[in-house]
Amino acid sequence: MRFTEHELTVALTGVAKSVHAHSKVVRKRKLDPDAAWEELSRYERFQLLDGLGNQVLPALVALPDVEVTPGTRPTYTAEQVRLVVEEQVGDDLGRVRRAVVVKARTLLVQNALTHLPPRLDPDALQHHPEGGSGG
Repeated sequence: MRFTEHELTVALTGVAKSVHAHSKVVRKRKLDPDAAWEELSRYERFQLLDGLGNQVLPALVALPDVEVTPGTRPTYTAEQVRLVVEEQVGDDLGRVRRAVVVKARTLLVQNALTHLPPRLDPDALQHHPEGGSGG
């Protein structure tokens, strides 16, 4: 699927906030996911985004192209996501470990898809060749 850089960034950040919000420390303090995210240092955010990005982004990019109506998000079945994730996970893991990794990454990718912003209508975007604001 062809996602924009902005869409991928929003999706990955949403997954990172969700994963961080489910950490023991955040759950114990009963913090809002956004508040918990803001408490992280830039380096801590980078580490979380980097680790998740290596798992989520290749699968998102490998998803099949689908028609997306402006104002909606692309939708995929759980089976479509699982098949893409299985292709991304190598065969060098044991059978049980591989099954666990596939299940976990499938859930991460599905979570990322829920965080995608609605697709904009390209025809509704105004283009101003002179670089001005059009007014």
